[in-house]
Amino acid sequence: MAADNPTPDFQDDSFPPAPLPSDDGGFVAHPLLTPDETGGDGAPEARANDAAPTEASGETAIEEITESYDDASPEAKLDAEAKGPEGDLEVTPVGPEDFDPDELKAVLRTMMTSRKLDDKMLTLLKQGKGFFHIGSMGHEAAQVALATHLKGGHDWFCMYYRDLGTSLEVGMTPADVLRAHFAKKDDVFGGGRQMPEHFGHRGLNIMTTSSSVGAQFVPAVGFGLAIKRDGDNGAGEKKVVYVSGGDGSTSQGAFHEAMNWAARESLPVLFHVQDNGYAISVPRSEQTASGSIWPILGGYPGMARMRYDGTDFFESYAVAQAAVAHARAGNGPVALHADVVRLLPHSSSDDHKKYRTAESIEADAKRDPIASFSARLIEAGIMTDAEVEALRTEVAKEIDALAKTIEAEPDPDPSEATTHVYYEGEDTREYEASGETGDLVVMVDAINHAMDEEMERDERVLVYGEDVGGGKGGVFTATRGLTAKYGDRCFNSPLAEHSVIGSAVGLAAAGYKPVVEIQFADYIWPAMQQIRNQVASFRYRSRGEWACPMVIRVPAGGYIHGGLCHSQNVEAMFSHFPGLQVVMPSNAADAKGLLKSAIRGEDPVIFLEHKALYRQGPARRPEPGADYLTPLGKAAVAREGSDLTIVTWGALVYKALNVAKALEKEGVNVEVIDVRSFMPFDTETVLASAKKTGRVLVAYEDHEFMGFGAEIAAQISDAAFPYLDAPVKRVAGAFSHIPYADPLEKVVLPQDDDVMEGARAVLAY
Repeated sequence: MAADNPTPDFQDDSFPPAPLPSDDGGFVAHPLLTPDETGGDGAPEARANDAAPTEASGETAIEEITESYDDASPEAKLDAEAKGPEGDLEVTPVGPEDFDPDELKAVLRTMMTSRKLDDKMLTLLKQGKGFFHIGSMGHEAAQVALATHLKGGHDWFCMYYRDLGTSLEVGMTPADVLRAHFAKKDDVFGGGRQMPEHFGHRGLNIMTTSSSVGAQFVPAVGFGLAIKRDGDNGAGEKKVVYVSGGDGSTSQGAFHEAMNWAARESLPVLFHVQDNGYAISVPRSEQTASGSIWPILGGYPGMARMRYDGTDFFESYAVAQAAVAHARAGNGPVALHADVVRLLPHSSSDDHKKYRTAESIEADAKRDPIASFSARLIEAGIMTDAEVEALRTEVAKEIDALAKTIEAEPDPDPSEATTHVYYEGEDTREYEASGETGDLVVMVDAINHAMDEEMERDERVLVYGEDVGGGKGGVFTATRGLTAKYGDRCFNSPLAEHSVIGSAVGLAAAGYKPVVEIQFADYIWPAMQQIRNQVASFRYRSRGEWACPMVIRVPAGGYIHGGLCHSQNVEAMFSHFPGLQVVMPSNAADAKGLLKSAIRGEDPVIFLEHKALYRQGPARRPEPGADYLTPLGKAAVAREGSDLTIVTWGALVYKALNVAKALEKEGVNVEVIDVRSFMPFDTETVLASAKKTGRVLVAYEDHEFMGFGAEIAAQISDAAFPYLDAPVKRVAGAFSHIPYADPLEKVVLPQDDDVMEGARAVLAY
């Protein structure tokens, strides 16, 4: 729906300037610069943030950088007091004399390019050219120093939004960055789908970035697992995984889950904690025990750790050299704790003067990494003061000119706004192929056989989750025998649902086909961060460049006296997320065919398995062969009829069939539609039945209020209203948690009598 107010044309003077930020939490527009505020080329005479420093040079800069930090905040002093790197690795110090001069000049150029891009994008915001910016000023030395040891397109990168210097050093171009700022059609991050600084580049192996804090950590474990499983696949040099975050992100449980799994499996993952002292406005003293993540990093056996001055390029380089060599050699992960400074507010929507003292801001400005590095090069005789200034001017002119060019490029095509939600290539799978069937099989065995056959067919298929591997084979025995047959391709994960799904993101993006199990639907909620903000949007936000096809097996449903936390129905929740496919088979044949289709597909699938049907006789079917696939998005007509349609799924299919048999004795012919697939949803089959019978009952186990049946009822009422002889009615579970005791559970969950009562009400209308 169109907005009530027109979108301002920032070149039209009739629109007054927008207000400056007044609320740290929102995204705000910025006023136009007046002619007096610019230096002629659109660049401001002063920095967009007046607290940010200018790069110093020569002896003055050296004196500023080496002076004491007595006026710094307590948080800044904690790391500033560290003298030289400390930690578990042997580090060989380096200085300007250890590099080719041209190499150091190139480093300075990259750092200056990162700084100028931040400056330029802030200027563009003030001119109304853009909507948001989050900068990396103060982080440049730590980022570029580490990235010089990494290879874009070879190693894997799971970045956070402040990794501009890292991105540039491993191959991203200033044009890429500016296209993202202007949200242009050819923006390599995602064609304008993402906010700026959400880095992503398939060719460079930079995973598409999620805004959610800490969402990148566990996918990095997945990439590490892929490297370990691939073995020596690095064409002579083993791969590593780079994953980064600020000190605030270390408060997320995902960070510690990732550290635990990486240490347990000795994965080649480099955790780069860029500690600038603040999580937006909250200082680390209010975030972290002991006021620093450093001592906590020592709590993971098998994890090496290093702490160092991230504003010092040479110290950062030496530590990075040791850390990358350690990881490439197969010695396990490294946690790198870089003490850096944030020379800007958190973002363009923030004002750090509201929560930082002037003394604290000034103390950080004295530790400007570009000023420090420039001074070292001048002191070493590699560059003169004039050459440093000339390079800065050259970089500024290049970025200013490039910005004008990029601004004129095409914007995204509005007709493509909803593309790349799902895979858009050709579907070459052959569905419902005729062939011999085997003996009757119960549903849980059909699921087991499907995974067995797919693991045999494709060595990329991995099966894992809690209690999945080894002799147990899952709490419902769905994975029994798979470890014995396929070894470490069926394995146990830590008891951490976020980690199960997050690691599958990295594995899938690296080319594997994870089939992971969440033991009960009731316990899927810790994984919601990954499912909603990584898995579902992965393809869309990267404009189809990245994908993470996986199958998430989820035992769901009640009628087993499982109580509140072993009986939940979740289909409505996950069907609401674009990018996910969601299915629930009601019999063994569909279970096998749908699961095999899901494994061979290109999109992530939530595969719901009704626990009450695992071994029920009515759900048994002759077992289809190894090549039988059931299409996702196609409902089944479980029983044909002409007088009433019951649309249902899961365990309610059999209650609907019971009611249909009973009504048949009264001369009423009931058609039962088994939905099977929620997303994609087979509207065509449901509407055809509704138009044929003129009367529809939707029966489902979940709460009636906002359950998936409400969507079905709405679609029927909207598209088939002229054909209906009665309002669409729903019979569903009570708006209540599901109790344990049998008499209580029977009241909350719909029974045969409830479905019969609903059917009679529709027929009597």
